[in-house]
Amino acid sequence: MTAPHPFDNAISLQPQGDGAWQGHTSPPYANFIGPFGGITAAQCLQSVLQHPQRLGDPVAFTINFAAALADGAFSLHPRPVRTNRSTQHWIIEMRQGDELVATATALTAVRRPTWGAHELRMPEAPRPLDVPRTTRRGVAWLERYDMRFVLGVLPRTWEGQGSDDSTSRLWVRDDPPRPLDFASLAALCDVFFPRIWLRRARQTPLGTVSLTIYFHACAQQLAAAGSGYLLAQARGQGFAGGYFDHAGQAWSESGELLATTHQVMYYKE
Repeated sequence: MTAPHPFDNAISLQPQGDGAWQGHTSPPYANFIGPFGGITAAQCLQSVLQHPQRLGDPVAFTINFAAALADGAFSLHPRPVRTNRSTQHWIIEMRQGDELVATATALTAVRRPTWGAHELRMPEAPRPLDVPRTTRRGVAWLERYDMRFVLGVLPRTWEGQGSDDSTSRLWVRDDPPRPLDFASLAALCDVFFPRIWLRRARQTPLGTVSLTIYFHACAQQLAAAGSGYLLAQARGQGFAGGYFDHAGQAWSESGELLATTHQVMYYKE
């Protein structure tokens, strides 16, 4: 019998009655402090994806990290606050004991056949296997992704010699490879290193406050992407007053725009 993928173990949730689920933080997705934010986002989204009342597929998802998530068990409390003919609005709370550690919202919808086009074009890049794998050790979650940077890798020295452009572009997929779905795409939208580290080349203390993902692909398009690489790109936008943001995109190998993402982080001097 094939062992479950580490990602599937990490997002495994057990029903607790009254629409609640119980999950557990996952050592393979540990970050410097607490878990990788992308896996927390995927766990929150998974509580909606496997909810028996869900209508349609995710279109938009936002998670706000309210407090540090400790290693151990947590509970998820998703509830549909409004259901229309083809759309559904969700609120999700993540708790550890009596403490609220994250809140999230989701919009799911039944997608209808319509005209469609994407103005964001996939940037030019060598094919994934023509780009050497970028190795980074010391943080568990990095081992869970095969990253191949085309540009914008982290500085090798932290001497304050940064760049005026924080753009990163990389091929990335789960390691070991895993067929793409909405939960794994949500996590992949958080693989970008903090933009301020590229701008300043200083190990600035920071953390994600809010992460939003817009899904531009349906379940069939994600299935067509399979276990292939995604071309992911992110660029910082504004840095001021202890907060900065970035905008990111993810394309399949065939050039389909799968998701766009926005993130806000706090930082300290």
